[in-house]
Amino acid sequence: LTHSGGASLVVWGLRLRLPEAGTQVSSLVGELGPACRDYASCWPLLVGCGEQRPSLTLLFQGENVFFLVTNFLVTPGQVQGRCPEHPSIPLANCWADQDCPEGETGTHSHGIKTGQCVVFNATHRTCEIRGWCPVESGAAPVKPLLLQAENFTLFIKNTVTFSKFNFSKSNALDTQDPTYFKLCRYDPRSSPACPVFRIGDLVAAAGGVFEDLALLGGAVGVHVRWDCDLDSRGADCQPQYSFQLQERSYNFRTATHWWESSGVEARSLLKLYGIRFDILVTGRAGKFGLIPTLISLGTGAAWLGVITFLCDLLLLYVDGEAHFYWRTKYEEVHVCPPSTATHSGRPGQDPTHRRWSQLPRGSQPSRSPAGRRRRRARS
Repeated sequence: LTHSGGASLVVWGLRLRLPEAGTQVSSLVGELGPACRDYASCWPLLVGCGEQRPSLTLLFQGENVFFLVTNFLVTPGQVQGRCPEHPSIPLANCWADQDCPEGETGTHSHGIKTGQCVVFNATHRTCEIRGWCPVESGAAPVKPLLLQAENFTLFIKNTVTFSKFNFSKSNALDTQDPTYFKLCRYDPRSSPACPVFRIGDLVAAAGGVFEDLALLGGAVGVHVRWDCDLDSRGADCQPQYSFQLQERSYNFRTATHWWESSGVEARSLLKLYGIRFDILVTGRAGKFGLIPTLISLGTGAAWLGVITFLCDLLLLYVDGEAHFYWRTKYEEVHVCPPSTATHSGRPGQDPTHRRWSQLPRGSQPSRSPAGRRRRRARS
């Protein structure tokens, strides 16, 4: 993750492998920074300035999932003890000790009630609890503290491997120019091959507003899709990027613990707001093969025969115009009734009809007067 002003943290090595079984293995590797003890030291550490330590701006939350901090709420110097519960917690406000049953804990409470109703401030009395004190403030931030994170850039390096075809390719352009990745920015039209994304543009492409997500957090999905035709030796095998807004609010808490000189354990509690990026990589590849092609052709030919049979059934027996198809497909032949006259010594048989039935269609004897005279002469 890099910032144009100089603060930087680099994300390396998002790798995908697609073996024949279709499983995929991805990894996202980077460095995380330590938490801080108070507000004054959190600010320079979160923006990556000051001491030469890794930035806390980027946190990893699983495989191919990372979190960009844009806002935070800090509760410094907490120690184990007794203190008033915050008034924003349900059932925390009280008028007398009877309102605070000893040993009771609520779903959102910060500790166990001691049975005492104590003064929280000039306007509120709350139940005393035993836990980390002072308790976290329930106040929500009014504006993002790391609004400049909009100009951060994200470098996604992805390698796809199709072991069945012995083919692999990276989304990073193979260039000898050392300044290319520092200057290029992804654009679906002018620079689709650049794997460097400006965070603000990425959020906008997902349909979100960066300032809103920076205030209370959110989640954005980044889909890297490979669809490769390997007949051209991978020349057309390029990744396609798509972005989707998944959540409009996201936060979590983290803490750093240490021991004071007096031997008391202390901690600083951070409630971090930010944008969670879920990176999903999918891929498929195809290549011409003679045997699969022949199998497909054979299957298609077999289906043609089945379809012809089914069409005949539908047209001849189901369709409302079946009689029309019957007349078109079949030719009706009417056989003359047997004659009582005797021809050539065989009673009941018409030799003329016998000869006609044996002739091809369209080759019947002539019906002209001359033809009739010749037939009478032969008989």
